[in-house]
Amino acid sequence: MQRWTDLADVPADHGRSVVAIGNFDGVHRGHRSVLGAVVQQAAERDAAAVAVTFEPHPLRVLHPERAPELLTGTEHRLDLLAGTGLDGVLVMPFTRELAGWSPERFVREALVDALHVTAVVVGRDIRFGHRNAGDLATMQELGGQYGFEVLVAEDELGDAGSGRRWSSTWARELLAAGDVAAAAEVLGRPHRVSGEVVHGDHRGRELGFPTANLGPDSQGLVPADGVYAGWLVRLDLPDEDAPDRVLPAAVSIGTNPTFDGTSRRVEAYVLDRDDLDLYGETVALELVQRLRETVRFDDVDSLVAQMRADVEQARRLLTRVVAAG
Repeated sequence: MQRWTDLADVPADHGRSVVAIGNFDGVHRGHRSVLGAVVQQAAERDAAAVAVTFEPHPLRVLHPERAPELLTGTEHRLDLLAGTGLDGVLVMPFTRELAGWSPERFVREALVDALHVTAVVVGRDIRFGHRNAGDLATMQELGGQYGFEVLVAEDELGDAGSGRRWSSTWARELLAAGDVAAAAEVLGRPHRVSGEVVHGDHRGRELGFPTANLGPDSQGLVPADGVYAGWLVRLDLPDEDAPDRVLPAAVSIGTNPTFDGTSRRVEAYVLDRDDLDLYGETVALELVQRLRETVRFDDVDSLVAQMRADVEQARRLLTRVVAAG
């Protein structure tokens, strides 16, 4: 998949495109439904399938106090977009200058002049251009003016009991509640938090459970405090089939209240392994299920006993996940 970080990066001889526009935070099941339609339409039209997105999130520029915490970092989002079968992604730097573009200018310069759009796939609630002045009717009018088709992708609903459409907002709500299993249903995969492994207090090793601590610049929304079962993925290992690339783990998120901690941390114990030196590596923690809330224990022995129980519960759960395929 080609990646362009500015309109000027798109080759002048770029052929026709079928385009989707959005932030695509999380690249959840609703996003993938739209992008699947883009890929299908592009194949039928002998065109390139392209997503147009923005960095940073527009609200971080226009209304930072209202900006959501992002589900995915930029690189992970681009990797997920690549996995949908797209031919290219245009990441437009979002600035106040770009925010001032009229809907017509955005369509003309980004879609028509740069990407040679033949069709745009949009949701019914699309808004674009200065002060979100453009909507579906605007896009259809501009399509008629510039000679491209506007195809409407209907909302994809979640499970029958919810009646909600797949959305980044829904995933954020579930993660805020610690329900990573339900969030995985919305996302179509386990939620991921990634970052560099840094030194912590080394207390886990003293207790018999050495942990990999993520640094403060980790990417991905950190869910509610608690203990989780999941996978530690060593992203720096180039061979995806390497034996130690994906490892079962018990993940703790919180402030370590038993030791009067104040800073929130994300740390993972790789089950039954004390021989790993992960410092300086970039790892991802893929969270499968919350095991319990974070609690304060009266003494260290009680904490260690609970940690042993957590590890056993994580082992049983992850073994079932592997067996289920």
